[in-house]
Amino acid sequence: MSSGRAFGVAAGLDPAVAVPLAERCAELGYGSLWSNDHPAAKGLETLAEFAKGAPALELGVGVIALDRQPPEAIAADIERLGLDPGRLWLGIGAGFSKKPLTTMREALPELREKLPGVKLVLASMGPKMAHLAGSSYDGAFFNWMTPDFAAGKRERVEAGAAESGRGAPPVFGYVRTAVGPDAEERLAKEESFYRDLHKGYRDHFDRLDEPAGTVGVAAPDADAAQSGLAAYTALDVVVVRGLAGATVEAMSAVATAAAPPHP
Repeated sequence: MSSGRAFGVAAGLDPAVAVPLAERCAELGYGSLWSNDHPAAKGLETLAEFAKGAPALELGVGVIALDRQPPEAIAADIERLGLDPGRLWLGIGAGFSKKPLTTMREALPELREKLPGVKLVLASMGPKMAHLAGSSYDGAFFNWMTPDFAAGKRERVEAGAAESGRGAPPVFGYVRTAVGPDAEERLAKEESFYRDLHKGYRDHFDRLDEPAGTVGVAAPDADAAQSGLAAYTALDVVVVRGLAGATVEAMSAVATAAAPPHP
């Protein structure tokens, strides 16, 4: 399977960086631009800046936690920001809900009602969520996975789709990517934050059972970055999560090194 390529950042990127970065990613051939979402910054607001620089590209946020932002609040932000629902991939998760699987299963009808035209992508770190994504959502979103682990989770997405009598939806996934002499340090720093963020992540990294600082791509140069990203064949869209300083030059350098290969 050939993988598409997208570029992703942390929410809250300065508009003076986001707009020219989007322009550069469009030039490089990326198919979509993504932002995460966190308590200090809304991913949809970063996407609105990306839209100014790359009006033809699809946009994605991965992921919004429903325990912080209910569907009506998300809908209001989409309207306020003037985002085109038809170009939007909305990644959503349960956040700190006590029964995450039940939460995401029961939330789907309201999400469909409040967010017409938006493609809904389910955060799918565990096998049951991956199965639900395959059976009911418009896509699955993976995070912090090795190529082999992603392949196993993709099988759960496909099983969920098959049991529901439909084709498997696309599988997206963040692949943290750092390029240059400090690449290993950048990846290790990012990973260490998530490894102990909360029980869900601790359990996930326990299941991965990989050495600290190795889940993602830390490459000395563009050739090594391309080799590392090419291993993620289980993802329909590899979302290159750039680990670099929040400047146009630094982010663009990672985007260039990790750009989609030309046919």
